[in-house]
Amino acid sequence: MACLPGLLLLSLLFSVAAAGESVSSILLHRLRLPSHHDPLDLLAGIASSSVRRAQLLKTPTRTSPTASAALFPHSYGGYSINVTFGTPPQEIPLLVDTGSQLNWIPCTKSYLCRNCSSPANPIPIIPTFFPKSSSTSRLIGCKNPKCGWIHSPEFLSRCRNCPSNSSDCPQICPPYLIVYGSGSTAGLLLSETLHFSTQTFADFVVGCSVFSDRQPAGGIAGFGRGVSSLPAQLGLKRFSYCLISRRYDDDARESGSLVLNGSKQSTSDGVRFTSLLKNPIPPPVAADAADGSSVFSVYYYIGLRRITVGGKKVKIPYRALAPLPDGNGGTIIDSGTTFTFMEPEVFEPLAAAFLDRVAGRLNRSGEVEMVTGLRPCFELPENEVEVSLPELVFHFKGGAEMRLPVQNYFAFAGMSRKAVCLTIVSGGGAVGVGDSGPAIILGSFQQQNYYIVYDLEREVLGFRQQLCV
Repeated sequence: MACLPGLLLLSLLFSVAAAGESVSSILLHRLRLPSHHDPLDLLAGIASSSVRRAQLLKTPTRTSPTASAALFPHSYGGYSINVTFGTPPQEIPLLVDTGSQLNWIPCTKSYLCRNCSSPANPIPIIPTFFPKSSSTSRLIGCKNPKCGWIHSPEFLSRCRNCPSNSSDCPQICPPYLIVYGSGSTAGLLLSETLHFSTQTFADFVVGCSVFSDRQPAGGIAGFGRGVSSLPAQLGLKRFSYCLISRRYDDDARESGSLVLNGSKQSTSDGVRFTSLLKNPIPPPVAADAADGSSVFSVYYYIGLRRITVGGKKVKIPYRALAPLPDGNGGTIIDSGTTFTFMEPEVFEPLAAAFLDRVAGRLNRSGEVEMVTGLRPCFELPENEVEVSLPELVFHFKGGAEMRLPVQNYFAFAGMSRKAVCLTIVSGGGAVGVGDSGPAIILGSFQQQNYYIVYDLEREVLGFRQQLCV
C-alpha cells in the first residue's frame, strides 16, 4: 500500500462524504460469468494468474459469535461470500483471501474498475456500496489508531504531532493503494456496521475503494493474519471452509460453506492437524509502507515435510521446506491462489517423478503444454475410459497427510478430453517469481472438497476430505 497523489485524495474526499458520525454460516459463491469460449485458454489464464499471485505473495509490494455463509466458486479461480454493510444494509460479494488482511469493497457512485471486463468475460454490473446511503458510515480519522493499520508509525507520529489549527494537517486517514498479483485497488478507510448472517458487528474497518484495476466484481475479505483482517476484527477463535469442486461454469446455485467460530474439531472427527508455524520475521518494511509490519506476517505457514508421488518420496532440498528467518522457503496455504505454486527446486523433481511413474504408458503432449502453460501434460488414449495416474500425497509435520484425489491435481485439457495436465505451476517461465518468499503456496484447486479449519486459538490447521455441498 502507499499514499495516493493529492488530486486523487481530493476526489476521494468528495466521493466518500460521511453520512454522519455465535455460530454463523455463509455461502461461498461463484461470480455470474459466462462459460469460457476456450477451455485451453481458460487453463492457461488460471495458470498464469496463479503464478502472478505467487509473485506477489513471495515478494509483497511494500505497501466470537459463530456465523456461516455460502461460499461460491468462480470461473477465474476465486471463492466469494455475500455480506452486507451499512444501515440500512447493502449486500456486497467478497472474495475470501487468506493471503491478505485488509477488507475492501467497491464504493461510491464514482467507483471505477479498469480492465475488469473483456468480450470473453463481461461484468455488466458491479455491486457497489454507497456510504451516503448509510447512517453508520464514518471516515477513519488521521489520528485514529486504526489508521496505523495501513500506514507507518512514522506517519502517524507526524499526524498526531501536527497542530490542529494547521492547514497542512490531514483530517482523515490518507488513501491506501493495494497491489495484488492480478491488479490493484485504492480508496479510503471507513468505520461501518458489518452484518454477517444473523450477527451484526459495529465499527468494522473496511476499505472504501473508488478505483480498481483488473479486479473481479465485488471486494476482498481479508482472512490472513493481521490486525485489520476479518478474523482479527471479529475476535475469531477459528474459521473453516469447504470448497466445492470447480467446474468453471459460475453456477450460483451451487456453493460450499464458510463457518466462523464453529465447534472445536478433533481427530475423532476425522480431521488431521498440523501446526501453524511461527511466521518468519524479515527486516521491517520501509517507513512509508502500509502498516510497518513484516512482509510475510499475514501468511499461514504450515510444516510440509515431504511429498510422495506414487508412494515414492520426491527429492526436495530441505531448505525449500523449512522457512528461514528472512521469510524464504517453507509452505503457506492460500485461498486466493488457484493452482498450487512451487519454486523450481521443488517443482522440477515433482514433475520428473510424474514422468517417471507414467513412462511407457502415456505420451507427453508438448502442444497442450505450450497452449496451457501447464506441465507435464499427457495424451489420453482414445479408446480407454479410465487412465491410472500416480497418487500425490503431502506429508505434514505431526503426521498429517493430505492424500489428494486425482481431480485435485490433474485437469482435462481440450474439448474432448484429449489430454490431462498437472495443475501445479512454477516460476520457470517468462513470468518467473524468483527465489524469495515461500517456496510452496498451497492453492484452492488442491483444496477442493476438503474441509479446512484454521484453529487460531490452538495455532493448528486441520483438514478432512469430504464432499463439499
